[in-house]
Amino acid sequence: MSGAPGAPGPEPPSAGGARFFCTAGRGLEPFLMREVRARLAATQVEYISGKVFFTTCSNLNILKKLKSAERLFLLIKKQSPLTVSSVSKGRIFNEMKRLVNDDPGSWLKAISIWKSLLELDTKREELSQGDSNPLKRKVEENEIIMAKKFKTEQMQYIPKNRECQLKEQVEEKTLEQKDFVNKRDNFQEEFQNDVEKAVDTHNQNNLTFRVSCRCSGTIGKAFTAQEVGRIIGIVLMKQFGWKADLRNPNLEIFIHLNDIYSIVGIPVFRVPLASRAYIKTAGLRSTVAWALASLAEIKAGAFVLDPMCGFGTILLEAAEDWPDVYYVGADVSDSQLLGACDNLKAAGLKDKIELLKVSVTELPLPSESVDNIISDIPFGKKFKLEKDIKNILQEMERVLHVGGTIVLLLSEDHYLRVRDCEENSVPLDSRSSHTDELEMNKCWSPEEKRGLAETVSSSQASNQKCLDKMLPFGTLVPVECYKVSLGKTGAFICKYKKSHSSRV
Repeated sequence: MSGAPGAPGPEPPSAGGARFFCTAGRGLEPFLMREVRARLAATQVEYISGKVFFTTCSNLNILKKLKSAERLFLLIKKQSPLTVSSVSKGRIFNEMKRLVNDDPGSWLKAISIWKSLLELDTKREELSQGDSNPLKRKVEENEIIMAKKFKTEQMQYIPKNRECQLKEQVEEKTLEQKDFVNKRDNFQEEFQNDVEKAVDTHNQNNLTFRVSCRCSGTIGKAFTAQEVGRIIGIVLMKQFGWKADLRNPNLEIFIHLNDIYSIVGIPVFRVPLASRAYIKTAGLRSTVAWALASLAEIKAGAFVLDPMCGFGTILLEAAEDWPDVYYVGADVSDSQLLGACDNLKAAGLKDKIELLKVSVTELPLPSESVDNIISDIPFGKKFKLEKDIKNILQEMERVLHVGGTIVLLLSEDHYLRVRDCEENSVPLDSRSSHTDELEMNKCWSPEEKRGLAETVSSSQASNQKCLDKMLPFGTLVPVECYKVSLGKTGAFICKYKKSHSSRV
């Protein structure tokens, strides 16, 4: 089941690493699948709605860099849903208990891996602190030089066999130093070795824990999350001797039960990955902002524009991952620009991103001067943009150079308005000159496209239908379209490419 959704069966064995899953906003699963493959060299990448599963040897420092994920969990168990029927609650309670009692080894192995991750992260920090102290390194280097000099002087006055012995000692010291460097550079190898070890239960009875639950569907109607948490908590105390601590536990257990699956995992970080430390004032959801930037094909030295930047979230996300780029954010609102300025200062990116107070329909930029445009077209009735959407797109089209990309986040109303921009358009089936170009610029593998379509509308035809309805207008040709969830509302991520010059 590579990348395909459906009711989960037994987990596949880990192929060289630990098994994780991330939660993701609906519609963002393909972005996360691509990211874990590229950033973590992940294998066995699969998904179910709202979650992506993968295997990796990456350490915590690398795992923290995931940008399209909401939260990260170490997987303990994934299996078919619990059966809820008209039978007694006691029988269903017994089925819940089996989540622990049927396979305690998977729990102990996950705890062992979890400890290894924390220990390796601690070692990395200690080594980093040691390397960051130049005075300490200088003293150590001087000590090594003085020791070698002393040994060299002594070797001039001792017998030959003693000289050989000292040489061996010097070589041993050199090997020790090399071994230290190798340990510093091989965290992933250490982690892999720990994963392959047999389960170590030593000191696990000293753990304190709490259980957090999420129940939906049939089981959510029959039981509260508190009931399920209490049942699982009692079983864990009896099975492993752990102690419950609701306020400050060593370990948190997360359980999600619904009509499709039963999943148990350990939150790897207390703070969600989607909560960016470098964003002071939140605007657009950071995961969605990163997804927009990831589609834009940003290259080093490019000129990237967000002509309706708001608090600058999209530009911040882009600048974090693609730093060697010139970014410009524009907006007509003083309050939005002040918020963006505060965010740039907090992120230390004020020298990377320039802010302008201008209208999106009157950009003070030469024609065909911008490489990439990324923007969240504002939602809500107060913006009154529906009538202006054509003028906005025409101005973006004017400043974009040939071959450049535009990536937009559109509300459903905006999306319908864009579809209606048919002046100077041609039917999709007559775009034979663009067919090869479109195929070359597909970002997703076939399994990822299937994944997104199932997430949005249970069929691949749904998203293709969205793309087919986007008639090209002017010189902008639609390349990709994804429906995503923004909580209570839906939206579309649409990508366009400029096919030829718009100048007469």
